Amino acid sequence: MMRTSNPALRVKRPAAVYAAQGTMTVQGAVNKTAFLLLILLGSASWVWRTFFEEGLQAITPFIGIGLAGGLIAALVTIFVSRWSPVTAPIYAVFEGLLLGGITAVYEQKFHGLAFQAVALTFGTLFMLLFAYKAGIVRASDKFKAGIIAATGGIFIVYLASFLLRLFGVQMPFIYGSGAISIVFSAVVVVIAALNLVLDFDFIDNAAREGAPKYYEWYGGFAIMVTLVWLYIEILNLLAKLRDR
Repeated sequence: MMRTSNPALRVKRPAAVYAAQGTMTVQGAVNKTAFLLLILLGSASWVWRTFFEEGLQAITPFIGIGLAGGLIAALVTIFVSRWSPVTAPIYAVFEGLLLGGITAVYEQKFHGLAFQAVALTFGTLFMLLFAYKAGIVRASDKFKAGIIAATGGIFIVYLASFLLRLFGVQMPFIYGSGAISIVFSAVVVVIAALNLVLDFDFIDNAAREGAPKYYEWYGGFAIMVTLVWLYIEILNLLAKLRDR
């Protein structure tokens, strides 16, 4: 099994039975990723426009649909990866609904925040892709182990925070705008960004090992999962900084 902290890429090596369908290429995965991003941006733009034309009440249902639909589509894609040519675009549509709504709400409160978050997310993506291709950043076993452990730790903290909130207990170092909260968010942004390196490495290895053609969609989906997480964390960090 190829090792990565992105659950979307925790899959076994492809079976030889799929060889007749053709094999994936890195360029193919790049093309599929770009296509999925266009779908997400289109969906997000529609919700964004609806928000500023009709208000929060008009888009609230779409945020909920995006959250639930995105989670279901992601789980189906992860567990039945051969369906990814269909489920990955569906995931992109749902995530666009979610991100478009969340971003519009933040933008109304902090003007210019959306552009900054988008620019930083794509800037981080291209910077890390360049660093990976240039060999500046390498996905060594120790590097992978560290990122996996850190990502797991973040998940546990968020899960604990969610459970505590059900009982009315707040964790201000996560959701507040104090110095500790800002440092925490900055660390999470760094960890989320470094997950992209593991994703790049996985796609490279999958192409080298002759993964089936549908893995181009699956690889694109995996990059999307990390980018969505990274974008939300950047948006949250910028909002905390503005709130101060």
